Amino acid sequence: MEESWKGHVLLVPYPGQGHINPMMQFSRRLISKGLKATLVTSIFIAKSMKLGSSIGPVHLDVISDGFDEEGFPTSGSSELYLEKLEAAGSKTLAELIVRYRSTPYPIDCVIYEPFLHWALDVAKDFGVMGAAFFTQPCVVDYIYYNIQHGLLSLPITSATVSIPGLPLLESRDMPSFINVPGSYPGYFKMLLDQFSNTDKVDYILINTFYKLEAEAVDTISKVCPTLTIGPTVPSRYLDKRIEDDDYYNLDLFTLHASISTNWISNKPPRSVVYVAFGSISNLCEKQIEELSWGLKNSNYYFLWVIRESGQINLPKTFMEDLGEKGCVVGWSPQVRMLANEAVGCFLTHCGWNSTIEALSLGMTMVAMPQWTDQPPNAKLVEDVWKVGIRVKVDEEGIVPRDEIECCIKEVMEGEKGEEMKKNAKKWRELAIEAVSEGGSSDKNIDELVSKILKFKN
Repeated sequence: MEESWKGHVLLVPYPGQGHINPMMQFSRRLISKGLKATLVTSIFIAKSMKLGSSIGPVHLDVISDGFDEEGFPTSGSSELYLEKLEAAGSKTLAELIVRYRSTPYPIDCVIYEPFLHWALDVAKDFGVMGAAFFTQPCVVDYIYYNIQHGLLSLPITSATVSIPGLPLLESRDMPSFINVPGSYPGYFKMLLDQFSNTDKVDYILINTFYKLEAEAVDTISKVCPTLTIGPTVPSRYLDKRIEDDDYYNLDLFTLHASISTNWISNKPPRSVVYVAFGSISNLCEKQIEELSWGLKNSNYYFLWVIRESGQINLPKTFMEDLGEKGCVVGWSPQVRMLANEAVGCFLTHCGWNSTIEALSLGMTMVAMPQWTDQPPNAKLVEDVWKVGIRVKVDEEGIVPRDEIECCIKEVMEGEKGEEMKKNAKKWRELAIEAVSEGGSSDKNIDELVSKILKFKN
């Protein structure tokens, strides 16, 4: 295989599960187009997961985030972590590019997540092509662009926000760093810095597909060279053109897939509510209690993915009384579960990976956003794509059990739910179209590959 590689791409995600997975999947797309793809993880992640030199056809390598022994938890703060990540990451990424120069396949392009905006500077220092890979939807990316370029002033005091190319947004629809000023200042700066040097970038790549966000894509394309290349969901569930591609095969948490698959195997079609809040979100004890009884009172089967640190806050009698009605697991192969015919609804935090997986698999949603890009994603799910319903919070910011029960029933059996199912099927068909041969994302990936090869020569 190596002898037939046309070029070599280095992919550099932010070191986290929700960032590595889409880059891993995009690596496989590039390999299917004849490129060698090397995915970079942090030294800590590589050691803790006992990663080898490759996962399937995707080669692996490492850079330092400054916390090689214990990772982010020992950093003390997000600000310090990001500071050290930039210092150590820039140095070790440069060393990596130098090392590959003495091999038959030097680096031709660095595809980096713009949370690591400094990776573009490193690439350009070596005369290497650079492409920014955005792991949030185009709508959210353009909100940050407007703030970074002074087109949207903070704090926002109006009831609604109007940005060209985007739907009209209310305060609750904005990313949490905006509607809760001063929260996580290190991360907020990181998000704005995504566009700090994009005047030097060769392409902006967005993990979405054109027909899903056409107006936003057209708008951002006027100021940045933008290509939609998603959805980055395993090929088995979309175009089926990549062999042995049914899962990301890189999990930062212990995966006991058999528990989920065995439990769901005998459940009737569209009878199960799948519940998951991603790898970062932590629900408070009160919210876990309300969610527990909301799920149970809905009287539907449910598969709830909640880490062990959250399971200790489940109501005392909850697990004892579950029987076959519910299953609680610490981690689960999400894309496989969403593709299972027994699942009829996804109760989700609306992180972008989860949202675009659900759209790609024709799944309706109950949206329960927590922070960062999740509120605007939930807005799109409910009001633009019309494939779900967003829960309402009480005066304490908690979603009560009766609201959860009501929303589940509306999506699973209500009149609106039937319309949501039709819309979900439509978006799935359009996602398949986008990545299939000649589709918008497929042609954009071809354009990227062609540019890399021209740059190389």
